[in-house]
Amino acid sequence: MSAHIVIVGGGITGLAAAYRLATDPRARECGVTCTLIEQEPRLGGKLLTERIDGCLIENGPDSFLSTKPWAAELCRALGLGDRLIGTMPGRAVFVASRGQLHPLPEGLMFGVPTRFGPMLRTRLLAPLEKLRMGWDLVLPRRRTSGDETIGGFLRRRLGDAVVSRLAGPLLGGIYAGDADALSLRATFPQLLEWETSYRSLMFAAMARRRTLRRSGTRRTGAGSANPGSPSSLFLSLVGGLGELVECLEDSLGASTVMVGRTVTRIARRIEHHRALYTLQTDDGRILVADALLLATPAYVTAGLLAPLAPSVASTLRQIPYVSTAAVTLAYRRETVGHPLEGHGFVVARDEPLNITACTWVSSKWPHRAPSDVALLRCYLGAAGREAVVDRDDAALVDLARADLRTTMGIDAAPAFTTVARWIKAMPQYPSGHLARLDTIDEGMRALPGIALAGAGYRGIGIPDCIRQGTEAATRLIDTLVSSEAHLPTTADVI
Repeated sequence: MSAHIVIVGGGITGLAAAYRLATDPRARECGVTCTLIEQEPRLGGKLLTERIDGCLIENGPDSFLSTKPWAAELCRALGLGDRLIGTMPGRAVFVASRGQLHPLPEGLMFGVPTRFGPMLRTRLLAPLEKLRMGWDLVLPRRRTSGDETIGGFLRRRLGDAVVSRLAGPLLGGIYAGDADALSLRATFPQLLEWETSYRSLMFAAMARRRTLRRSGTRRTGAGSANPGSPSSLFLSLVGGLGELVECLEDSLGASTVMVGRTVTRIARRIEHHRALYTLQTDDGRILVADALLLATPAYVTAGLLAPLAPSVASTLRQIPYVSTAAVTLAYRRETVGHPLEGHGFVVARDEPLNITACTWVSSKWPHRAPSDVALLRCYLGAAGREAVVDRDDAALVDLARADLRTTMGIDAAPAFTTVARWIKAMPQYPSGHLARLDTIDEGMRALPGIALAGAGYRGIGIPDCIRQGTEAATRLIDTLVSSEAHLPTTADVI
């Protein structure tokens, strides 16, 4: 028996799937071969690390959550366990609100306080706003079912100010989205479980904090821990996340990798009571596959599936994406008067700034810049704020510098800058997202042997994408192994 699986999309989802196919014993025993096709001239998708003048720059994500184990487990399986690092310890996160940087109150979990003292002392909220937050302790559970937005849920439990200045910038910022549009069930179902189980979010957060303290893995909203400690909320690699991409690429063995190629058409035919899929690429090549994994953005997947499943394609097109940009600025440390004693800041939704957040890279991560360099990274663009991304590089740098002048008093010219744009790269999970996914899953039953995975579906972070890619590859192997008959594919590439 032999079978050919084609993966379309060489981001972290597709790479994780290809790794599973290359290392799964059943795949080897059954003669499964794999071809990975990526439109860009490199693999890795948004994981893009570069070095300039001794600085390590992440143009995409700079870390992954340790609370979701799949990324750290993959790193260890690839021999990168001793390269894992956590964020610098004892550093605060700030919120830009009403013209000032306010330290984020200690003890937040998903934007919900686990301690009363820090919330009583913070200047982020006025006394009446703190009193409104306290209503969570006595408010009843929601009586109706159905999806709810993060913003609507938190306004109901904790008040408008929390959404604008605390949980909204923190939770919505992860998705570059608007908290009042994002589905609670699809993004942070833990909060819904807290209300269901404890009624009060604060009671639930306090109970969770006690559990974590007993287990010795306490994590707070600031996410601080000793570098490399398993208790660090955020993890990266010594050489940046590009290390993960390089190791995955090196581990693919006999897999065929095609970069700089676009799949233009997928067709299906039945031979000897089983489905085969024919793919055509932009250079005229034809590939025949027993199974496919489409690890492309939902709108790209929609175009590929439209001839085979028009209703699925229509639903896929309903998953929105937004564009963002990252501007990195390197300063000589003596020209920056700010102490940089923290990991950076997020921006309150109603604050008149162009940037949505700023990471103090040289303070957040060890060895990312020489000791005499302050390395900062600003984020622009989000749901409802995408127009800014269309400006040229010089304009984006000017906007970032103006906001750093306002928030941190930095007037100096940077030693160098970089700009990375990610066009339609951040999927949004609006209210009803999970129901939409159910509709897609139902429609895909008519196309056995095709799997969908990626950030547009069930988790946008690196760990979730790795999980989705791995699970999809495993399902395809299961399908091929359990089939009663497999005819050899006479020509994988024609």
